[in-house]
Amino acid sequence: MYKKILHIGIAVKTLKEATKTFEKLGLAFEGNEEVPGEKVKVAFFKVGESRIELLEPTSPDSAIARFLDKRGEGVHHICIQTEDLKKRIDELKKRGFRFVTDEIKGAHGIKAAFLHPKNTNGVLFEIASASY
Repeated sequence: MYKKILHIGIAVKTLKEATKTFEKLGLAFEGNEEVPGEKVKVAFFKVGESRIELLEPTSPDSAIARFLDKRGEGVHHICIQTEDLKKRIDELKKRGFRFVTDEIKGAHGIKAAFLHPKNTNGVLFEIASASY
């Protein structure tokens, strides 16, 4: 069903400051990317087979900006890899799960969809079909 946790998304006010913190932790920085469709800039850090994804909003109306306004910096979502995104979305919808988004193009060009956190005990899950 699922292969692994691809990344854990963390909402931050500024990538510059957060990147310094995560580099001090000794995590391996992999680079930055902007995802215009989601109105965010991201920075990735490799941790074994997974990554930590820092997310900075590029617009006050982005989901990350709203998250920061409401909750402050912190864990935003967990991304889980699946082999067939469309199949997984269809299966989960049949089981009664709702999605925040239909399929989107995320960082690194991966295709993904977000489960509504009201269905998953308050956790926002991103289901993605590819790896980095």
